[in-house]
Amino acid sequence: MDLFELNSSTQASPLQPLAERMRPKTLDEFVGQEHLLGAGKLLRELTEAGALRSLILWGPPGSGKTTLAQILARSAGAVCVHFSAVTSGVKDLKKIIQEAEEFQRLGKRTVLFVDEIHHFNKSQQDNFLPHVERGTLILIGATTENPSLK
Repeated sequence: MDLFELNSSTQASPLQPLAERMRPKTLDEFVGQEHLLGAGKLLRELTEAGALRSLILWGPPGSGKTTLAQILARSAGAVCVHFSAVTSGVKDLKKIIQEAEEFQRLGKRTVLFVDEIHHFNKSQQDNFLPHVERGTLILIGATTENPSLK
């Protein structure tokens, strides 16, 4: 099998771009950040124990922030919901929160992956923060802006 073929064990559709089909699916396939993701390291241990906590991923475009968030959610047995701080609004957020509350009643956790979190406006923050504090949502934010400079 080559990179352009799919076998029955591959979940990706042949209609997806090659980059999407090649995206790492597990922590072992993810390259880099060994100080956090290596065997016995903090983030791997938390994730594998199902104890994933909210965090912010900072790095340049294309560095794997989205991929890592998806892997962390999957590894922790949580549902991962993608939200863009730029293109999504409070209405979208309220729907995600409702679904997360239902998942929580069913014993399933929800990771809210917020892309470009540095663009979050006050209204968006006010709507999701109580749910992060209550544990309804695990927040994983991704940003290209250094969060220590904001």
